[in-house]
Amino acid sequence: MKKYYTRACNFFYGSNSKKLIKKKITLPLCGNNTVSFNQIEIFTRDKKKINSKIIDIKNIKKLPLIIKKKISKDLTEITKKREFLRNENHVLMGILNMTPDSFSDGGKFNSMNKAIQKIKQMRRAGAVIIDIGGESTRPGSKIISQKHELQRVKKIIEKFKKKFPKTLLSVDTRKSQVMNFSIKNNVDIINDVSCFKFDQKSFNVINNKNLWKIIHHMQGTPQTMQINPSYQNVLLDIYDFFENQIKKFKSDKFGKKIILDPGIGFGKNLKHNLMIMHKISIFHSLGFPILIGTSRKRFISQISGYYDTKERIGGTLSSILFCFSQGIKIFRVHNVEEVKQGLLVFEALMKK
Repeated sequence: MKKYYTRACNFFYGSNSKKLIKKKITLPLCGNNTVSFNQIEIFTRDKKKINSKIIDIKNIKKLPLIIKKKISKDLTEITKKREFLRNENHVLMGILNMTPDSFSDGGKFNSMNKAIQKIKQMRRAGAVIIDIGGESTRPGSKIISQKHELQRVKKIIEKFKKKFPKTLLSVDTRKSQVMNFSIKNNVDIINDVSCFKFDQKSFNVINNKNLWKIIHHMQGTPQTMQINPSYQNVLLDIYDFFENQIKKFKSDKFGKKIILDPGIGFGKNLKHNLMIMHKISIFHSLGFPILIGTSRKRFISQISGYYDTKERIGGTLSSILFCFSQGIKIFRVHNVEEVKQGLLVFEALMKK
């Protein structure tokens, strides 16, 4: 049976976008009239065969009825405003690793005073969310016990909302015990790279309508994910994964507070990562906000030759701006100040 996918493409920005929407030449992207599009790419998947074609939105009416119905449904999702922080043009999630072995900044902030100072610095720089993690999930990392992980993050999670009540707290964990403790301390977001599959108890723990859940894609585990990752089509395979997971979460029990993360670097090679970013707008047709985490990732050094993680800020920013130009709104980053500055300048240029 054939399956169809819709990707918004050929974007317009700023005042030009607003004029074209008024003239009904373009459609707004995610309810934002400063970014619009006048073309779509239609993917057709039939068993092992995948085709795609780009058409103008004015020509949708000429398509066969079965395709037209699917595209009409997708366009409703692509054009509607997103619920998550809907008045923000972009949202920065600052990373705080309370670990000794994270790939980029392991051991730098695993004391209470250093962690608090880092949070203050990221908030001043423009972070709306702080993502706290107590276990490294870099390629080849070792699993630690629930007790050990909780020990690393317990104090900072307990104090977070008292010290920073207006900042959203995200906890990066695969462990139900850590999730449960975080929920009791008013966490806003649970960010589990295993998509709540690592710990069987976690799915019941996050049964909370007010809690945002990140549906994160990863092929394999942190220990195995970079050993020859393989896909039929990385874009469509991740799309199908998201679609199946959304069905599990989109209910009265869990609510509709879902964020999608395609998992750059989690079970993907350079070609896969570039393909995801190149056509990331395909995920808008699922109707949920999208988070992208490219900060200091290995693909930057594979392209540029800069192997020290601290020297990957330029590559981080360019990948973020490229995704932002396709309507992506949430960015998980180490260098909040530099990324914020880049986004503000890029936004100002887009408005003209």
